[in-house]
Formats: sequence, structure tokens, C-alpha cells
Amino acid sequence: MNFNLYGSLSSAKLLLKPGLCLPHHIAPTFNDLPIPLDAALQREGRRVNIKAVVLDKDDCFAYPDAKEVYPAYRQHFEKLKQTYPGRKLLVVSNTAGATSWDKDLKQAADVEKSTGVYVLPHSTKKPGCGAEIMAYFKKYPETGVTDPSHIAVVGDRLTTDMMLANMMGAWAFWIKDGVVPLNQKSIFSRIDHCMAGFLQARGVKAPEPRFPEKY
Repeated sequence: MNFNLYGSLSSAKLLLKPGLCLPHHIAPTFNDLPIPLDAALQREGRRVNIKAVVLDKDDCFAYPDAKEVYPAYRQHFEKLKQTYPGRKLLVVSNTAGATSWDKDLKQAADVEKSTGVYVLPHSTKKPGCGAEIMAYFKKYPETGVTDPSHIAVVGDRLTTDMMLANMMGAWAFWIKDGVVPLNQKSIFSRIDHCMAGFLQARGVKAPEPRFPEKY
């Protein structure tokens, strides 16, 4: 059984802090993602220094269950790789690399081979793997990441990707429309769209990451 228990428990936090599921920036599709990611936030007057990017896979840059980049996004994906080279770009998925689902990490290996981007093996599904992400980046000092505020999390789900970003103190970038048309998305994704509009109409905002003293 691959039920995301941590995700279900974390969702209860939204009753007290609904902003945890909201993004700091919204891009309709992966091709609309600003590169570098700092640019969109800095235009709004924020103090930002994004050094690394965590990417969701399914319905973000790839069709669900696919191992390769969606064809229409390949050029933009390569630009993102050039801007955040090597270990600075990391795929964190609740399928490929999630050891409760991808037990032998074959899917992770296939995605790495196809995309040229590292995939994080993690034991806790999103939104609960923030500590594993930080441990990864601290293991590779060449990324320059010393604080969660140096990281942007890009994904299509509010209650996994955006909550992961906000709970760990990173920046949240929501791919709102993704690859799959809204009328073909899962019920959970459709609920995300309704919830975002409901909360934003009431003035709810995502919490801002805290900056280290030496930025």
C-alpha cells in the first residue's frame, strides 16, 4: 500500500495555517517558469537568492508516469539545467525515488538517464521530506545551499509540493495547469485549483522564508 500517511497528517495543519499550501509564484505551465527563478520574486520587491531548484516530475515537466521530459518543455528544461547545473537541480517525486513506491529505485534511474538530472531517493513522501532534501544539498557544498531559503520547489500540487516548500522554509513555485488538462486531472488536483482560488480571494498568503544572518 502506498498511502501517503505523512501527507494526510500534514494536511491537518492547513486548518491552522492555510497559507502553507499556497505558492509564492504561479506559472501556468513549465514553459512559463521564470529562469532564473529569482527574477519573478525580485520584481515583487523580495530579497531572494535561489541557489538550487527542487523539481516535481508528474504533471510538472513530465506526463504522469513518464520517465522523460514532455516534448514541448524540452528546450526550457535544458535552459533550467544550464542555469542550475549539476547537483543544483534535483528531482523529488512521490513516484520515482520514493522508496515506498519505487522500491528498487529503477524509476529513479530511468528518469536520471532520460533527463540528466539527479533524482532524490527518499523514505518520506512529500510534503515530509524536507530534511532529506536539506541533507542532500549539504552533502554537496558545491551547490552553495546552506539554508532552505536558498531553494525553490517547483511542482503542480499544493498539498505536497507547495506545502513541502513552505514547511521547510523554501520558495514555492506552482505549475498551475501542468501537462494534463484540468478536466482530466485527478480529483485531488482539481481540489487544489478550487482551494487556491478560495484562499487567495480571502487574502491568505504563503509564509515568507526566513533569511540567515549571513546571506
